Amino acid sequence: MRIARNLLVTLLAATACKGGESTPTRHTLIDSRDTYDPRSLDPALSTDVPTGRAVGYVFDGLVRFTPDAQVVPGLATSWDVSTDGMTYTFHLRSGVKFHDGRPFKASNVVHSFERVLDPKTKGGRGWPLYPIAGAKEYADGKGKSIPGLSAPNDTTIVIRLTEPFAIFPKLLAMPVAAIVPDSVPANFGEHPIGTGPWKFVEWKHDDYLKFAANPDYFEGRPKADSLMSRIVPEPSTAVAEFESGNVDVLYVPEGETKNWEQTDEKKAMLESAPALRVFYIAINTTRGPLADIRVRQALNYATDAKGILDGIVSGRGNVAAGVIPPALAGGDSTRKGYTRDTAKAKALLKAAGFPNGFDAELWSSQTPPFPRIAQTVQANLKDIGVRVTLVQRDASSMREAARAGKTDMALKDWYADYTDAENFLYPLLHSVNKGVGGNVSFYSNPKFDQLVSAARREQDEAKRTAMYAEADSMEYQDAPMIYLFFYKELYAVQPWITNFKVPTIFTGQRWTDVGIKFQR
Repeated sequence: MRIARNLLVTLLAATACKGGESTPTRHTLIDSRDTYDPRSLDPALSTDVPTGRAVGYVFDGLVRFTPDAQVVPGLATSWDVSTDGMTYTFHLRSGVKFHDGRPFKASNVVHSFERVLDPKTKGGRGWPLYPIAGAKEYADGKGKSIPGLSAPNDTTIVIRLTEPFAIFPKLLAMPVAAIVPDSVPANFGEHPIGTGPWKFVEWKHDDYLKFAANPDYFEGRPKADSLMSRIVPEPSTAVAEFESGNVDVLYVPEGETKNWEQTDEKKAMLESAPALRVFYIAINTTRGPLADIRVRQALNYATDAKGILDGIVSGRGNVAAGVIPPALAGGDSTRKGYTRDTAKAKALLKAAGFPNGFDAELWSSQTPPFPRIAQTVQANLKDIGVRVTLVQRDASSMREAARAGKTDMALKDWYADYTDAENFLYPLLHSVNKGVGGNVSFYSNPKFDQLVSAARREQDEAKRTAMYAEADSMEYQDAPMIYLFFYKELYAVQPWITNFKVPTIFTGQRWTDVGIKFQR
């Protein structure tokens, strides 16, 4: 640990600046957006934001996202789609090598996808590959191969789907679809090897990850020599480090919003991201009173979502009335939400047979602003007789408990993996994804499932959007969650940083074009 600390001190000491007054002399980009450790650096285990970001540095997929969430070629230079929308043919780059020198070829794609879907991997997020014919059966242990996946030669991948799926390439830009070598060591999650723009150097848990520029990257060497992703749980610590010039990008804490927006010098550093993130409380619809739709609606009427948005996150966002952000096609910004109404909430509880309320647990992570939100919801629900016990755990432990169905309610947020309403409806609420797939409400409505599945097949964009909107309205009435708010991201970027673009998708910024203006 002493060595790690000494390395960090050396890197930070190489910064000759204070509060943005000058420029640094270091050649390392330093990011402080992550507040907790990645689950792993293995793409197959990519189920959280820190893991997804790190995977995007080290690995490539067939395609990738730009900062504004456009899908562009990655390890594939181009692709063709059959007239029926069922078959995708990807044409791969030649001459690409993994960081250890092994050549990249089509068999790596087949192996990587099989590895993600292998039940022995226990990745927990194979659903982006389920559209491939035979993938779901393989993941369920019912097949020995994936017939929809083939490599006719070293530079071609053919993917046949079970049904048309217009947004399929977007799924292949997700971290879980990143390509790994044919054979990986047991400690691959700690020492990853990819083809990406950054080579893994070091991971000091709960402290930082360090990456070095890949000089042979097929899209060109990154502009900086190295990249450090610091893990800073305390918002005040992150702010202090930014103001001292020790980090280059700061996620502005909610409590600091007005301070940054009302100070001219600080305001000039601000960059914002679209609200493709929803905060919600997943209600386990299989547990006791929570199985009753009237109870779940009562919890929504009792919760002061507007008060939470304004009081805890400084109004950074919009109250949610569904899971689709209004910035996406299918989102309904005009839908009347569950405005706080304790009388209506109590009436619903009485009609459901719980006039005196009931006891329940609300789980949350210890990462701000989750504890304050949980405390406010606890107080809100007390007003209607629902006695809530708060359970706070680290983010990973809370997430695993929710997936296992051990929580009554779980306070969560969801970042968009790609810019499509399907990314909110399908993983969060479709019954096929109950538990580890993301549906920790264990919500199951056959009509909803049918509608979302049909929308996924629909090639006409206007029709698909209308189906998304109908599905969102349907689940909103069923209330499998307490709907809180859609979030607005706010970052501060040091003035010596060039070409940093706030990503619409959290994996969209890989720092390859980001540079540091040095003193002359």
